[in-house]
Amino acid sequence: MKFLVTGGRGFIGSHFVELCLSKGHKVIDIDKMTYASNQELPWDNNENYTLVKEDIGNLTHLPLCDIIVNFAAESHVDNSINEPDVFAKTNILGTQNLLNLLRGKVYERPLFVHISTDEVYGDISEGDMLETSILNPSNPYSASKAAAEMILFSYGRTYGIDYQICRSSNNYGPRQYPEKLIPKIIECLNEDKPIPLHGDGSYVRDWTYVKDNVEGIYKVCFAQDKNQIWNISANNCLSNNEVVKQVSSWVGKDANVKFVENRLGQDMRYSISSKKIRWELDWKPEKETLFNFL
Repeated sequence: MKFLVTGGRGFIGSHFVELCLSKGHKVIDIDKMTYASNQELPWDNNENYTLVKEDIGNLTHLPLCDIIVNFAAESHVDNSINEPDVFAKTNILGTQNLLNLLRGKVYERPLFVHISTDEVYGDISEGDMLETSILNPSNPYSASKAAAEMILFSYGRTYGIDYQICRSSNNYGPRQYPEKLIPKIIECLNEDKPIPLHGDGSYVRDWTYVKDNVEGIYKVCFAQDKNQIWNISANNCLSNNEVVKQVSSWVGKDANVKFVENRLGQDMRYSISSKKIRWELDWKPEKETLFNFL
């Protein structure tokens, strides 16, 4: 198979590219190489890998491929609060540009697999969000991802584009940029700096190991039922305080936490049910708790 992957130099995208190459597929990787992109990766010289340095919003044609997997996105919530227009441009208009190019293809249209987030649901005080739950985003990042999904739904119905949507919970693992919580904790511990936590550190997120997540996305790419939504999570909900405690035990240092001003629009608790992908696609995370990946 030939995969067209957008944002394949980023954290989750790079692990998906690595998985596809390990299975013998060809990968065309479109990435505009932002600050969070990996400048060098072990497979750069792999004959099955091609890197195209381009913004998805500026593309004028799509290379021939069997499956498009759209990871390309601005993803840091704090940045979205400061510069929401940047997130709208990449996450909404960039996705729409890909779909406009795709709808122009008459023959052999590739499947469009869109990588979204559990944050489109907003928070939930107890229980889990289902794929059928109402979307209620709380910040410009999650709103831009929800908007991209709405555009995809409409293009699926209007132009007959086949798609899949993966809503993944918080990921952790190698190659994650240190603006995110777990690598930020590790960086602060290694440099003997205070660890900044919003509010009182009680906010809960659902944590999934990145390699488990991309295994789930890979299964979705070959699912028989098209035009579906798939939640991907390890059902491993932890408060930020609990995450600090766990990561500190990996590094072997006591944490010095500094509570900082709450994030605007702060979500209290994310939790999504992944029963659908577990039952229908026989996916199960190998790491069901927050394991040491150092």
